[in-house]
Formats: sequence, C-alpha cells, structure tokens
Amino acid sequence: MKVVLKQDVKGLGKKGELVNASDGYARNFLFPKNLAVEANAQNMTELKNREQAEKYKVATETAAAKKAAEEMSGKTIVITAKAGANGKLFGSVTAKEIAEKIEKDFGIKADKRKITVEDIKQFGTFPFEIKLYQGVTAKMFVRVGE
Repeated sequence: MKVVLKQDVKGLGKKGELVNASDGYARNFLFPKNLAVEANAQNMTELKNREQAEKYKVATETAAAKKAAEEMSGKTIVITAKAGANGKLFGSVTAKEIAEKIEKDFGIKADKRKITVEDIKQFGTFPFEIKLYQGVTAKMFVRVGE
C-alpha cells in the first residue's frame, strides 16, 4: 500500500515522502498513530502543493540572501574598542559584536555562529565571512579603531 508519511518513521522514510508499506503495517501502526495517510488523489495533491510551496520559499529566501550578499560584499564596518599604549585591545572583538554592528548598519539579522572571523586583538582592518543562507556568503571587513 502506498502511503504519504506525516512524520519521520525509522526504517521507512522521512516526512512528506511517498513510500510503499505493507497493508498490515499501514493499517495497524502508521494510520492509528497518525504517522501516515493513504496515498489517494487528494493526499497526493496536498503533497505536491506542499513541495511546490517549499521550493518557492527556498527560492525567495535564496534570492533575498543573494541580494543582501551583493549589498554587503566588500563593505567595511567600524567597531570602536579600548586599547593599551601599544595598540593591543583590552579583550578582543568577537563575532557577537560584529553581528550586532551588521544588524545596526544594514538591518539584516546576523547570527554570530554564521560569522567566520579570526581573533582580533589589535587595531586594524580584518577580513571576515558571513554566511547568509545555504551556499550564500558575503566577504566583508571590520575596522577596529578608537
């Protein structure tokens, strides 16, 4: 019997997949536990609509991320920090500070875990990468000064 899975089922498949299950397994386990529905015309149409909606969502989010990456690439953000007499910072500039500055300057919510930056412990200009979406990154610079 062909069924459409509503949730991931170990050993059978992932959510939203069309799989072939034995009649007894489907009627006695999958249907009562609301893990799957029978693959009739209505359920197949809903599955296709859900897949198309997901593809559209991914496409729009990717396009928005690419546009933001083009806007941000090559730009420099400026962060002020306190330092000692020899130019060494008290502490360091972290990805969290960079993410807050990006959100403030560009209005784009940036996750600190998506920012790849080396340890910044002195004044200067340093490159970093920010991952905006799967496969979409922007290379930017951070200038640390007083």
